[in-house]
Amino acid sequence: MRRPGSIVILTGAGISAESGVDTFRDKGGIWSRVKLEDVATPEVFSRDSAMVHAFYNARRAGLAAIEPNAAHHALAKLERVHDGAVTLVTQNIDDLHERAGSRNIVHMHGELTKAFCATCGAHLLADGDLSADLVCSACGHAGGMRPDVVWFGEIPYHMDDIYKRLLAADLFVSIGTSGAVYPAAGFVAEARAAGIRTLELNLEPSDGTPLFDEARHGKASVLVPAFVTEIRAGI
Repeated sequence: MRRPGSIVILTGAGISAESGVDTFRDKGGIWSRVKLEDVATPEVFSRDSAMVHAFYNARRAGLAAIEPNAAHHALAKLERVHDGAVTLVTQNIDDLHERAGSRNIVHMHGELTKAFCATCGAHLLADGDLSADLVCSACGHAGGMRPDVVWFGEIPYHMDDIYKRLLAADLFVSIGTSGAVYPAAGFVAEARAAGIRTLELNLEPSDGTPLFDEARHGKASVLVPAFVTEIRAGI
């Protein structure tokens, strides 16, 4: 693939699935076992914050046993060696990109390893379990802490910044996403309209596959390192 200048890469649950992180929409994924309205809306958090905290505390604790895979490491390597800007926009709330070594990451759906204070708006590291009576270290108030995760019905983070970076890119790559969740599902159409090259790397065709200039299907741990090798070689 001809070496681009600026690259924007969107990653979804599929890139972390090979590491053992549960996906949300695939058969056997989280939403096939847990109703989203039970754990991932502001309304249910208001009704039963203890239950919601327990769900996310268990997921946060589970991250300790999960490691980045070859796809995460390949993207970190691309960021280190590429001459132009490489931006990772991730829908994932895990920290596998960070642990693989990537630094230029935009978490549009929040981060499982952080807490958000609804009282003062602070985003803070969450080293342990969260609870309804946890005191915010920024403002000193208790009762306002929640997982720093964008729930259904809420606006994703950093959208203005994401669109700015996307429209300045030479190449947009979508990795491991279903192409069914907006606004991320609309990024390929935005890129296409701006004349930006687009590439899909996914386990199987997504809802948005017809919109991409090129689509490759298979395991992320195989496709992503091969893509990075092509970019470095300028082929």
